[in-house]
Parts: sequence; structure tokens; C-alpha cells
Amino acid sequence: MTPLGAVFRPQLAPERLRSVCEVAEEAGLEELWLWEDCFREGGISTAAAALAWTERVRVGVGLLPVPLRNVAITAMEIASLHRMFPGRAIVGVGHGVQDWMGQVGARVESPVTLLREHLAALRALLGGERLSVDGRYVKLDGVALDWPPQGAQGGVLAGATGPRSLRLTGEAADGTILTASTNADGVREARRLVEEGRTAAGRTAGPHRVVVYLLTATGPGAAARLRAELVAEGLDSVPDLGVAGDAGAVAKAVQRLVEAGADTVVLQPTADEPDPEGFVRFAAEKVRPLVP
Repeated sequence: MTPLGAVFRPQLAPERLRSVCEVAEEAGLEELWLWEDCFREGGISTAAAALAWTERVRVGVGLLPVPLRNVAITAMEIASLHRMFPGRAIVGVGHGVQDWMGQVGARVESPVTLLREHLAALRALLGGERLSVDGRYVKLDGVALDWPPQGAQGGVLAGATGPRSLRLTGEAADGTILTASTNADGVREARRLVEEGRTAAGRTAGPHRVVVYLLTATGPGAAARLRAELVAEGLDSVPDLGVAGDAGAVAKAVQRLVEAGADTVVLQPTADEPDPEGFVRFAAEKVRPLVP
């Protein structure tokens, strides 16, 4: 069965998160995803709260921008989530939006090099290794976590869009997060590039999870809201992007992405979604039964 999730968008005030979590738990949503968008909610803090307010829902962070974070701090925080809430935290990292990174003085000359170094160190630290690294960006001297995660926790995911980054996620991450600007053809191409990276790194054994966001609008004015968001994001020329309609239409769009190579589909409401709690209930109670 394909895991299905929904996004709590950071355009909503942080105090709205609890009610959305409560609905997600009650309705049986499998995964609730959060974003660390500058300069809105923090990813780890909101994930910890969401996990504490629920007992069953898996909580994803997609993603933490690595230019903002020392890898040791990232590892400490992720390990803490895994130990406090075993099997329920899903964490992805990525380049971050370069304009935002520039605003805070964290923009680097080679985002791909930074992400590669960060992923290698992060996965090693979470695996319980003691690490000394003298990379271009990541530098560690005998660092090990006192409280690494216990058992397999699903690994570290990475967000990517361009070919180099997608190959890198196959090479160095345990899964890939694709944005809502990815249609079914984009998923196929991303999966191909990820597999190229996995093959080059000799990491073809075992699964590599691909998570895709699907921009979704339902209810009154759904088609107009979807169209407005695509236009605002400059994505209105991309064919078959996003979905507007009832549960049946959304389930068919989800299935197209799954057939193209997605392992998990996360429904992303439009930024002006009028009822975030209702959207989560719609995903869990109306769409989920229609997705095999």
C-alpha cells in the first residue's frame, strides 16, 4: 500500500499545528509533513511538537537546509527524535533556497559539495560512528553521538531538483524528496537519475524511497485556487501538474505518480487552503481508501 501524507504549510501560524495534528491522528493520516521554510517555523521544533501531540502519525521534515546547520547539531536533533519517537520521524535535508541562504550569510560556493559532505557525515554519525572529517565545508574532530538512534530508522532523505543533485541523492542519501513542481514524467526522470547515482556509488542493494509532493486543491473554487498557485509559482506551463477536484480525481493523480516511480505521495494544499484541518481529514478519510 502506498503511504499517503499531507503537508502542514508554514504559511500557517505555528499555533495552528496542534489542531491539525489532532485531526491527523483521529482521521488516520499516515504521514504529516512539515517544512523549514525561511523565515517561518523551525523544522525540528515543530516536528518534536507534532510527534508529542500524536501517538501514531509519522512526521516528516522536508527539508532542513544544510547551509544553516552544523552537521553535528543536525545529527543530535535527529537522533533525539528517533529515540523519543521510534519509527515515526522522517527527516530530509537539502540545499535550501539559495536566495534565503544569501539573506542570512550562509550561501556557499558549491551547494552540491556541501550537501554531499553533510550527507556522508550525517549518516555516519546517526550510524554510531566516531568521525573525523576535514572537508571543504564539513569539519569534525573525533565526533560521535552519545545517544545515536537505536535500530533502523529509515535513514536520511535529501531533497533535489536538478540532475546533479538527483544523482547525489542516489549516491549519498537513503531516499529522495521531490517538490510539487514534479509531474509524472519528472518522477520517471528523477528515478532514473537517482538510480544512476546509486549505481555509480555501488549502493543498488536495498530500497531508495522517493517522496513526491502533489499540489492539491479540493472543495469550492478548487480549480481556480490551483491555477492561481501554479501561475504564481511560474509552473502553469508544466503539463499535468497538480490536481483539483474530488477524492476520485486526487486518487487518480496519486496513482499516476506511483506508477511513475513514487513510493510515497504527500498532498500539498494550496497556500490559501481555507480549511487545513478539513484538508487533512479529506486526505485520510476520502483519498486514502481509493489509493491501493
